[in-house]
Amino acid sequence: MAKEIPDLIAEVRTGTGKGAARQSRREGKVPGVVYGGGVDPQSLNFDFYYLLKKLKHGRFLSTLFNLKVEGEDDVRVICRGVQRDVVKDIPAHVDLMRLRRTSRINLFIHVDFINHEAAPGLKRGGTLTVVRSEVELNVLAGDIPEQVTVDLTGCDIGDVIHIDDITLPAGAKAAIQRNFVIANIAAPSSLRSSDGDDEDGGDDETTEETAEE
Repeated sequence: MAKEIPDLIAEVRTGTGKGAARQSRREGKVPGVVYGGGVDPQSLNFDFYYLLKKLKHGRFLSTLFNLKVEGEDDVRVICRGVQRDVVKDIPAHVDLMRLRRTSRINLFIHVDFINHEAAPGLKRGGTLTVVRSEVELNVLAGDIPEQVTVDLTGCDIGDVIHIDDITLPAGAKAAIQRNFVIANIAAPSSLRSSDGDDEDGGDDETTEETAEE
């Protein structure tokens, strides 16, 4: 199932250049431009508070958006830059790039863990420690996976799950060329305490033997 693409709403900005951009800011808008896709660049305006909310949501630069402009066909875009006011640190301009369905892009995809009941380590009281709840994948713009699935069947205490242990969705590949950790099964605190006590006891015994010698 393809991941739902969030909307990004904008309006056409009349006029170009610094003067038109300054006028947009005075009106509570953030000027921007969308380019690429074999079409001429188009000047846009974004509502300031609407855009600020999107930015605060996170991963704005790595999210594929469905750009909606009244009276025009929707188009898939990705942000290529957000300029900020050097004094106020607020968005001052947005650059967007149109994407074809065959374009490859890097996006963060949610990781879903299944079959907890089939993991011996969890049955024994172990804890699933999630290192990455999302992974950055290189995917086709026209075929974005909803999630990455990690099957916990057979996972025991001490097991570590790496990206190479997972079957990625068709057409997707890890953006980072490193076998990074996704999650692990940690021992329960009671077991860790027990191991610690055993180790302490061993040290005492060794000390006593040394003293007798």
